[in-house]
Amino acid sequence: MAARMADRLRDVLQAWGPSGASMSPREAARAGVGSALGLGLVGLVLATSGVDLTTGLFLIAPFGASAVLLFAAPNSPLAQPWPAVVGNTVSAFAGVAVTLLVSPSQLRVPLAVGAAVLAMVLCRAVHPPGGAVAMTAGLSPDLVHALGFRFALAPVAVGTIALVALAAVYARLTGRRYPARRFDDESSATARIGLDEAELTDILDRYSQSLNLGVADLARLIGAAELQVAGHRADPLVAGDVMSRDLVTVGPDATLTELAQMFDTHRFTSLPVVTRGGRFLGVVFQIHLVSRLRGGAARRDPDRRFGRLLRRDGSVLTAADVMDTTLPIASPDAPVTAVLPMLAGSDCDAVPVLDGDLLVGIVTQTDLIAALARQTLADPLVD
Repeated sequence: MAARMADRLRDVLQAWGPSGASMSPREAARAGVGSALGLGLVGLVLATSGVDLTTGLFLIAPFGASAVLLFAAPNSPLAQPWPAVVGNTVSAFAGVAVTLLVSPSQLRVPLAVGAAVLAMVLCRAVHPPGGAVAMTAGLSPDLVHALGFRFALAPVAVGTIALVALAAVYARLTGRRYPARRFDDESSATARIGLDEAELTDILDRYSQSLNLGVADLARLIGAAELQVAGHRADPLVAGDVMSRDLVTVGPDATLTELAQMFDTHRFTSLPVVTRGGRFLGVVFQIHLVSRLRGGAARRDPDRRFGRLLRRDGSVLTAADVMDTTLPIASPDAPVTAVLPMLAGSDCDAVPVLDGDLLVGIVTQTDLIAALARQTLADPLVD
């Protein structure tokens, strides 16, 4: 009996413990710095937005809650621009309306929050800090009577828009994506899982998760899980087992014309760029050449097309000017399970394999498909 009660108590305590995944110190610092910068910007914007600062309304507490979502959970459906801006704004309108109509605070505050929740749900703009915006209005009747519905426009709408704008810029500068990606049936291989948007939406609704996870992120997670299962089948293959070793490479001083000729001759989609000693510098993809010649004016005017192959000083552009230096890389002993998401989740179709800083091979999507096919034929059953 005592053991059973102890187990039950432990289960209860665990249910009240942390349930979310831990955040790395770097990501925590990114979120904290972003929140501080965001609120600082909001303060600067509101200082010039026409708000009467003598009322004491410069920053409102709900902006701090919005900052947590925008900078610490930028992928959450609750943190996207529409829920943030519209959710806070309609909540402010609801809070002001209730405050102007209802005098007793015991009724005013809960009615303001309830009206805000109703408005957010109807507008498909659920943003938890919106409840705090409405409550702020309900707790500050003198302020609301002084500002009226102007409270919803400034500081609430203006401040939230400023916060969202900085979150988008900050995410790009720090390697995150905000606003979150939209679902695309023709997106990367990670998202091509055989389910359309309606089916994924139905799954989220069925498990009451539509406010916690977006359709695109659900597709990515399912795709990543499928890749992980495929990687189990491929174990213990490593990058060195599947990479192409007979490489055609170019030097950093190869001209774009020479690159185009090599692409045409070898029918490759990518060319590694290395020094004379074999040190890896980057990869030139066909799309890099296409982008140089893209544009209506360049297509109509041959002279302008030629000009796109030159620097501003008139010298010829080279591989070093157009190569990609940010693509993922792998070591020869990297497991295939680690290489799979690199190719499936990025815009490149080749992962260089380096031994130190020397290029020893390259893994393409074709290499991986062939390796997994061989593995499947050799052992069709997964343990």
